[in-house]
Amino acid sequence: MVEQVDVVVAGGGMVGATLACALGEAGLRVALVEQREPSGGWPPEEVDLRVSALTRASQRIFSHLGAWERMVALRVSPYRQMRVWDADGGGIGFAAAEIGEADLGHIVENRVVQWALWERLRELATVTLWTPQRVAHFVHDPLRGMVVTLSGGEVLEAALLVAAEGASSPVRESAGITSSGWAYDQSAVVATITLEGAHGDTAYQRFMPSGPLALLPINDGRCSIVWSTSPLAAKRLVELEERAFCQELTVASQRLLGRVLGVGPRACFPLRLRNADRYVLPGLALVGDAAHGLHPLAGQGVNLGLLDAVALVDVLLEAREQGRGMGSLATLRRYERARKGDDLAMLMLMDLFTRTFSNHNPLLRVVRNLGLEVADRAGPLKHLVMRRALGLEGRLPRLAR
Repeated sequence: MVEQVDVVVAGGGMVGATLACALGEAGLRVALVEQREPSGGWPPEEVDLRVSALTRASQRIFSHLGAWERMVALRVSPYRQMRVWDADGGGIGFAAAEIGEADLGHIVENRVVQWALWERLRELATVTLWTPQRVAHFVHDPLRGMVVTLSGGEVLEAALLVAAEGASSPVRESAGITSSGWAYDQSAVVATITLEGAHGDTAYQRFMPSGPLALLPINDGRCSIVWSTSPLAAKRLVELEERAFCQELTVASQRLLGRVLGVGPRACFPLRLRNADRYVLPGLALVGDAAHGLHPLAGQGVNLGLLDAVALVDVLLEAREQGRGMGSLATLRRYERARKGDDLAMLMLMDLFTRTFSNHNPLLRVVRNLGLEVADRAGPLKHLVMRRALGLEGRLPRLAR
């Protein structure tokens, strides 16, 4: 049996589920293929190791899709201020009140985002969930479109196959799409910590020569950390006894919130910059981490991926209205033009920050400290940066507005 759909989405993580939900709500027939169906029912005191700093644009996307209130019911943690400082001196502060906003964004566990989206997907008659499954083989046929064979043997025919399986996307690799980029000599340690002091709904980031340390507020008083350092140091930190880890983190955070009193499970992952040389082929498109990857220092990875997803939705719905093929290269290049330049600009900006702050160069130390101090006093410029970062300014896809 061959099932006819409009779009096959490979990968049901945050970006893939968002794309499937948006297309399904627009009336397109969607097949979402995912190897591991998300599970709920985790203990309320347990915080996922993987969290994301969601912008206002991302919040709007989830609100339009009927998923945001579900996330709020599980747990979202607004942060109203942000403080960034260099290990050697200069710093800058941001406050939502400066631009008349209630917050600067929300720290949300990745599993909360995925679970809320899957709850919404289960309500959509236009979306079929294929799980536990994966895309085993695909071929583009000029007459039939994308012919996709699943690991269970089922065959789907669609105008478009979208790769949303993450950084190691098998669909991207099978399509022969190469990527450009480089590995950083850094790994990120992630964990949830208990602190002596109150975080006050403030996100903190300290730049050190070995890499940045971010403390992200959770609404129960704890913080999620992302501590970027050398791979050897990261491995050592993960393996340290709890008390010793807390002591090292207390020193690294300069006791800004007092002593670190406890830490939950820890993990680390390598950091690299990567951008696919092409985002599209006839009948195929890449979104999210399948298309690009960047340093987590500003937490922009998932936000970029969500903008990819809803930009692709705009292009596909316009093609449907105008009677153009949704999988044609002419249609998909509109998506590539809409996103690849913006994604690359953000990747390069994050790379510049990483290289400027993660080094021992004394000249750069003077320049960056001066730059932070000047930027902190440049009210209009700082406010523009805040509004752009939140997704309140600039060219945005429909669902992000």
